[in-house]
Amino acid sequence: MPGDQKNEKAKIHVAKNGPYLVSGGIPLSRQTIVCNARGDSVAWQEGEHYPVQEKYSLCRCGGSGDKPFCDGTHLKIHFDGTETASRVPYLERAEWVEGRDIRMSDAPGFCSHARFCVRGNGIWDLVERQKSQEMREKAIEEGAKCHSGRLVIWDRKTGEPLEPGLPPSIGVVEGPGTGLQGPLWVRGRIPVLSSRGFTYEVRNRVTLCRCGRSGNKPYCDGSHREK
Repeated sequence: MPGDQKNEKAKIHVAKNGPYLVSGGIPLSRQTIVCNARGDSVAWQEGEHYPVQEKYSLCRCGGSGDKPFCDGTHLKIHFDGTETASRVPYLERAEWVEGRDIRMSDAPGFCSHARFCVRGNGIWDLVERQKSQEMREKAIEEGAKCHSGRLVIWDRKTGEPLEPGLPPSIGVVEGPGTGLQGPLWVRGRIPVLSSRGFTYEVRNRVTLCRCGRSGNKPYCDGSHREK
């Protein structure tokens, strides 16, 4: 992937009915969705950077009093963190939207509902009707802001994904000024290891549930928006 900066020690281990066990000194920062006057999601704003630690635990149950870190609340509330996510690879799950010189893969099961893709008539319309360089660039920009990796834009000529260059890091996602706490944005191809002993498909960007209510654990399914 373009911009890959490998960290061979980086990994996230999903503890059984417990937190995400992060190792490899992965940087952690707040990432807030910025909206325009119409309420459209338009940008990411980087906020607080937490002190870099070689190892740390991130809350998965949604009940910690020390968010985003785990404080053991999952034990008190008997959190059921059973992992239910499919292991079918992304490209085998994706639907395709065809454009003139770009195309887009879309796997709705990964959606975290950040809503960068629904501006105007939506990214699907942009790709299908793409008639200019401006429309192409707008589609690529909106696709790159999809933090869950549901949407990926591809160059039809080269067959390569037009992926953003993301160094290995984790973003603690916050909503646009509403106090809404979103998922954990895992960036830069960090392996996520299941509590059952396998490694999920390694991707440039995925979002992990931190509210405890996702029906697609460990991935986010947008359930935090129902709070």
